[in-house]
Parts: sequence; structure tokens; C-alpha cells
Amino acid sequence: MEIKFDDKIKAAAPELQVISVEAEIDNAPTNDALWSEICDCQQKIQASTPIEMVRHRPAIDATRLVYKKCGKDPNRYRPSAEALCRRAVKGLDLYRTLTAIDLINLISMETGHSIGGFDAAKIVGNTLILGVGIEGEPYEAIGRGELNIAGLPVYRDKVGGIGTPTSDNERTKLSPDTTRLLMTINIYGVDNVYSNDDVEALTIRLLTQYASAKNIYIKRWRVGDESN
Repeated sequence: MEIKFDDKIKAAAPELQVISVEAEIDNAPTNDALWSEICDCQQKIQASTPIEMVRHRPAIDATRLVYKKCGKDPNRYRPSAEALCRRAVKGLDLYRTLTAIDLINLISMETGHSIGGFDAAKIVGNTLILGVGIEGEPYEAIGRGELNIAGLPVYRDKVGGIGTPTSDNERTKLSPDTTRLLMTINIYGVDNVYSNDDVEALTIRLLTQYASAKNIYIKRWRVGDESN
């Protein structure tokens, strides 16, 4: 899968980097060992991060800034990583679903990056273009119905939008039948806590350990690269 950036997102997020991860997986229900890691992460965040400081975590703050530059209020449309961390701080239960979904949520909570998770077989074409949503653009968010994505960063395939940092789209969502995973780890600003190498290592460990991942292919994309 190739990732390209349009001019609007280049202007709003000149430091943006994306780590794309493709793999063959077994997307079974989340087992107790993975869920234990998620609970440990939740407890760590709850113990160390006051609710008012969640938005100031470096990766979350960088994502929120891009929302503002694109014309979206990040307090009304929170990035998914921020929403997950706020639930953790409040002591609210997280949803236990499928392995790929829950390990992506774990990486988001741990790093602060909002991560897209897609069934690669449902993506139309071999290129995703990351741009900015426009007024009236149709988008059915997972579990939320129609979402106003105007001003949100959005990945589009040949058919339309499939992913934003707030919510992915029903059309390409992960299911028990998913065997080909595409993750997009969206790094909107320099993070002095987790390096790209750290994020990749964590992702590979979790995919291998819990999703029986094979043929893992990772590539880094950066705004400003000639190929984009």
C-alpha cells in the first residue's frame, strides 16, 4: 500500500510522519494475556496523568494542533488516543473486542499516537491519500454513524474516506474475518518520549505475540519526501 499526502495536509502538518504496517494476522477475540497488558497500561496512565494533562501528552498535543490548523475543534472531535487515555484516567472500562483492535488501542494509549486499523482486503486500490475532510463529505464512523469529517485529517482510497484520527470507517473496519491488516501510525509532531524505532518494536512484538502475525511489512512515510 502506498501513502501520499495532499497539499492541505502538507501545509497543516509539515512534520507529519506515518508508519504503515501490513501483516497477515489471526484476528481472534482478545486473550487474557493481551487484556492484562491493556489493563496495566490503563492503570499506569491513571496513576501518572491528571485528566487535565492528557491533552498535553506530546503526541496528543501535536495531533490536536493539526486539528486546529485544519479548522476542527479537538475538544468536540477528540483524537482517538486522547479519548482512550481520558477513559483510562477516569477509570472507565475499555471495550474488549478483537486482538487487532485492542492491540492498536494499547499502542495508542502507550504512545499517544492515533492509529488507523483497516482490513486491507476492503481497501479499494493500492494507494491511500491523506488529506483534509470537506463539508458534506459522507463518512460512516465505526459505532457512531455519520461523522462530520470537515477539517479532520482523512485517509481516502478510490471510493472515499476510510480513516481519521477520531474514528475509522465502517466500510474497512476490522472483523473476525480479517486476515490482512493495514495499520497507519500517525506521528503529527516530534515525540521526545517514544522514537519511531520504539513504536515499531512495540507494534511488531504485539502483532507477533498476540495476532500470530506473518509477513510483516513496515514502511515510513514523511511529508516532504519527493515520493509524496
